[in-house]
Amino acid sequence: MAGTLSTSKLGDTGLEVTRLGYGAMAVGNVTDHVAELVLNSVLDSGINFIDTSIDYGSSEEFIGKYISKRRSEYFIASKCGCPVITDPKDGHIYTSENIVAGVNQSLTRMKTDYLDFVQFHGSPSQDIIEDNGAIDTLMKLREEGKIRFLGSSSVLPSITDHINMGVFDEFQIPYSALNREHEEVISRSADAGIGTVIRGGVAQGEPGMGRGKTEIWDKFSVAGLDELRGEGESRSAFILRFTLSHPDIHTIIVGTKNLDHLNENIEAVQKGPLDVKTYSEAKNRL
Repeated sequence: MAGTLSTSKLGDTGLEVTRLGYGAMAVGNVTDHVAELVLNSVLDSGINFIDTSIDYGSSEEFIGKYISKRRSEYFIASKCGCPVITDPKDGHIYTSENIVAGVNQSLTRMKTDYLDFVQFHGSPSQDIIEDNGAIDTLMKLREEGKIRFLGSSSVLPSITDHINMGVFDEFQIPYSALNREHEEVISRSADAGIGTVIRGGVAQGEPGMGRGKTEIWDKFSVAGLDELRGEGESRSAFILRFTLSHPDIHTIIVGTKNLDHLNENIEAVQKGPLDVKTYSEAKNRL
């Protein structure tokens, strides 16, 4: 993991985040030993943005147990709307009571006094957000110092309204070469001063080595992208560098519990975006 990771400003937050972040859902259901090793390796690599959620198994507890003593080294983003005071079968609940309970639970689990970002989970519509007074609830939590910035894990069509609401500091958006539905809205978000955090940036990894779906990864072969890969470059590394090439992406969260995959992701990001010619050709083929 030699070398340093490039960084970018996360929208108008002013936070300098590494272009490669870490998705801690990957350690939600692992042994204590694996969680300790992976989370500390993430920080040792220089990654400073970690995404988690109330409903990612033991992820938040592991973060509190194994890296809370290194809290100054990372920004933490968690979620709200996840069932806390209600039955999980009810789905996401955006009431003030559930949001407050969730944030307080996350603070306790992760042994921290504040969360850098709290993101609505499940991309609720503007109507649901407003009907529940959810923004006012987060604003109050921010006034209390429990959270710093408001975010949302948003997708189309709701994200269009979320941009226009003018209250969000950050969005988590799905995107990769094999899933380009949100390519334009990423730019619209960044133009509005909203930080863009990308999930699915490696399309969950190639089938057999990650959790990616065969029908999605078949697009890689159909588009002939193997012809564009650098010597010795894996398909996943190529996809990650394609994602990194989008000019309005600030950080890409990639989850893994495999240190070899973590190192490969780091090396891919250290190589930087694809060159202009390769990036353009890949987009044309796709």
